[in-house]
Amino acid sequence: MESWPIGVFASLDAGLGVKWDVIKELGLPTIQLHAPQPAKRDRATAEELKQQLDQMNVRCTAVFGGFDGESYADIPTVVKTIGLVPAETRESRLAEMRDIADFANWLGCDAVALHLGFIPHDSSDPQYAEIVKVAAELCQHCAGNDQFLHLETGQETAEGLLEFIAAVGCENLKINFDPANMILYGTGEPIEALRMLAKHIRSIHCKDATWSDKPGETWGCEVPLGKGDVDMRKYLETLHEIGYQGPLTIEREIPEDPVRQKQEIGGAIDLLTRLRDDILG
Repeated sequence: MESWPIGVFASLDAGLGVKWDVIKELGLPTIQLHAPQPAKRDRATAEELKQQLDQMNVRCTAVFGGFDGESYADIPTVVKTIGLVPAETRESRLAEMRDIADFANWLGCDAVALHLGFIPHDSSDPQYAEIVKVAAELCQHCAGNDQFLHLETGQETAEGLLEFIAAVGCENLKINFDPANMILYGTGEPIEALRMLAKHIRSIHCKDATWSDKPGETWGCEVPLGKGDVDMRKYLETLHEIGYQGPLTIEREIPEDPVRQKQEIGGAIDLLTRLRDDILG
């Protein structure tokens, strides 16, 4: 496979990615897929989708978990509702993630990803050990399918993430690095974080954002690729520096405006193609 194939975050019936029928129009070689609704996470659906992707000559490189009841309305809501951190939904969501991992396996995909949620910053917090335990259980299930589990960046600082990965202690626990999320959540300079997390990074997003005037308290703003504070050239140069060769997956979350979404993804494809040709020669 060539270095840095360009991809897009896509969705069948849930989540914020481009709609399934847009995948073919974009003509990109890779996608990450938001897991479909529970009723469609069966073997027959997975095999049918795999056939369609094969016909389009598209490879699915990660399947992302998401859950009912999650909301990104503001940072305090994220703390309460996202991922495997909220204690009251933890067990049912772990069971769902196991199903999603099996679905990804039937689809022929060796990576499952998710926003784990806001891990307590203090590792002596009793919840911390519980979240380490649930992450390890999910890693073990993925290992049974010869899969990796990718944690999406955003809610944690790079240091916090390194400490958490060490605490879980599973070889197949990796990172899906999203530079814009570091800015949106106010958790650190993305390029610096990228270097720190380098050896754990197995997939990435190409997304851009501008800083909030109160980082960590209020959201930054997601913007079209190349229009924000990430510095896409520097981002790709640093990916090259750390030896990353996987897909450059564009994530642009404006499903309420599919026309604009497609236009901005088109602009992102042009920008990434130009930068890739420059950097890789």
